[in-house]
Amino acid sequence: MNAFSGAMETFYAEANELLAVMEDELISFDNSTDQREALNSVFRAAHTIKGSSGIFGLNHIVEFTHVVENLLDKARDGELEVDQQLISLLLKCRDHIEILVQTEGDEFKSNDELIKQGELLHHSLHQYIVDDTVVETSSGETKHNPDNKQTIKKGLWYISIRLDQDCLRNGMDPISFIRFLSTLGSIHKIETIGDNLPEFNDYDPESLYLVYQLSLEAEVSQETIEDTFMFVEESSDIQIVPPESDISEYLKIIQSAPENESMIGQLLISCGAISEDELFDALSHQSDVIKKGGDELKLGEILTEKKAISSCVVEDALNKQKEIRKKSNIKEPNFIRVDSERLDVLINLIGELVINSQRIELISESLKDSSLNEAVESLENFTEEIRDAALDLRMVPIGATFQRFKRVVRDTAEALGKNIDLVIEGAEAELDRLMVEKLVDPLTHIVRNAIDHGVESSEERLEKSKSKKGTVKLSAYHESGHIVIEVSDDGKGLDAEKLIKKAINKGILNESDSISPQEINQLIFHPGFSTAENVTDLSGRGVGMDVVKRNVEALQGSIEIESVPNKGSTFRMRLPLTLAIIDGFYVESEDTNFIIPQATIVECMDFNQYRAIDNRHCINLRGDMIPFIRLKEIFKLQKKIETDEEILLGEKREKLVIVQFGDNMAGILVDELNGEIQTVVKPMGQIFQMLKGIGGSTLLGNGDIAFILDIPQLIEVASDRESKQHREREKSSER
Repeated sequence: MNAFSGAMETFYAEANELLAVMEDELISFDNSTDQREALNSVFRAAHTIKGSSGIFGLNHIVEFTHVVENLLDKARDGELEVDQQLISLLLKCRDHIEILVQTEGDEFKSNDELIKQGELLHHSLHQYIVDDTVVETSSGETKHNPDNKQTIKKGLWYISIRLDQDCLRNGMDPISFIRFLSTLGSIHKIETIGDNLPEFNDYDPESLYLVYQLSLEAEVSQETIEDTFMFVEESSDIQIVPPESDISEYLKIIQSAPENESMIGQLLISCGAISEDELFDALSHQSDVIKKGGDELKLGEILTEKKAISSCVVEDALNKQKEIRKKSNIKEPNFIRVDSERLDVLINLIGELVINSQRIELISESLKDSSLNEAVESLENFTEEIRDAALDLRMVPIGATFQRFKRVVRDTAEALGKNIDLVIEGAEAELDRLMVEKLVDPLTHIVRNAIDHGVESSEERLEKSKSKKGTVKLSAYHESGHIVIEVSDDGKGLDAEKLIKKAINKGILNESDSISPQEINQLIFHPGFSTAENVTDLSGRGVGMDVVKRNVEALQGSIEIESVPNKGSTFRMRLPLTLAIIDGFYVESEDTNFIIPQATIVECMDFNQYRAIDNRHCINLRGDMIPFIRLKEIFKLQKKIETDEEILLGEKREKLVIVQFGDNMAGILVDELNGEIQTVVKPMGQIFQMLKGIGGSTLLGNGDIAFILDIPQLIEVASDRESKQHREREKSSER
């Protein structure tokens, strides 16, 4: 039961991967350099899903996908023109297959709406299909299309079966494939090759190291044999040579031979080019010539002379043998599929290791033992390396997330009657997997708004001397320990006057207020704020952009907007690479512990060396006006009771930490600077979700709790307060 369950999990994982391939190939079909190969890729994906579903008895998937497969087969043969209408239909079919994969057979039978949807799609598909693959003649004989794998051939088939090493763990029995093949005809010979067997101490009884080669005499089509291995074809190497095949088929087998040292005779037998009897006769002839004192003939020459094999096949086998010897010392990379929950458990355990490492450090400092301190320092270095290695396991390229927006852009543009291209840059940039998952919704809101509000229709663009087709660009890059994700368009940009007018009508601004261009752009993040003249299914209700900002801030990030009239807009999100374990800087304010993410710190200084500008929370730092905040004021911390020593010393000397996030800087005033610290980020409870300026908590080595500061929010608070005070001063001076 467990083996079957594991096989089903593999089926679901592979089906989802294949559905993603189908979507990607269909959306980018028009821009594909090889459209035939794109169609082949879509066909293979649908064919594999159908075959895999058949193995597990998921007939509702098989029945629907079979019709899709027939249409794709006709398109591959050039019998159908693949236009936008057909691509849209295939995308709907792909979405329906995705739903079917998630639906069990019994559940499907009772879901009338799902059945009806499948019937409607089948009706649309049948308008394209006239199935002439098999046609009954008047005499009752069966004709088959030439050059098709469905053509039935009679004779001796050569089959090489090299299954994935993990197939036993996945519930697949290699003998079951051979047993099924025996039902198609008569198996003449089975050869088991154990060249890949490891040393005894390295042997894993759950791994499959054997390769099977057999000769099958049957009257079948190649497709029938291929369907036997449908569920394992993606992870295995199955070679099938039909009866009376062309020399090129044997050459392909030789080229795909395993990368282990082989004699020329073994290579020729393994590809089915010669029989063992023919090899034995050739070796006997070679031995007789040597015994009689004649010149030694090469085995390939003897086989060619006896017309047992073509010289082309011998030459290719020799080339393959040279390649094997050349690559004998090169190891191929190995990949395994790991459940993400296991990685999360590993990260949590390493987090506890970090906390306990800090605790050990505190104990060692109190004991003042030099040997112990040295050992603890070494432990800290190893802990940091383990931490970084574990976090790298959770880092994934953002490109996979960007790719799914090809479908979003296509469907949204089609719904609005617009012509838009999606450009992707920086797809290789990496960030934490959990961050990627939480970014999907904010990005979807921004992309849809860019298409709806930003990019004009083709007619409007031509009137403005722009290209007929608009562009939406998704890009990502790393900057100062953070990742920056941008969504930009070449549309009409934000209308500042309309934004201000709407803000005044909603009471967000007064007519006398003076605000910067950046503050004007930020108005769209107010709840219920929208300048759309018409409400559509996509936008215009003022719901979305405020949610976007909240979601980004929940990830301890910030979002800003740049916009140029008639040139377009850019939404720029800055986010930390991970929210699991970070390098922090430990500070105190009124006996309360805080952690500042180290990547945001510019410098630390004694605040008493600088004087705050009169009536302002701002200092002049080397010519730059930097707003600052006091943590005890922001979080309303109760003033601690001063010691006698502090009373004698007089006023405390505050420390100023200059932080930067993106282009914005601010100062944070604290009482104590305690130095760098590795920080395990723990999320705040639900009751603290609305608390601004705090992004999480952590446990210190001494058992105390410290709050992790949300620097983007604190910078925004400092900037907003300084801007507000500046406007109030301007109003006072005008009076």
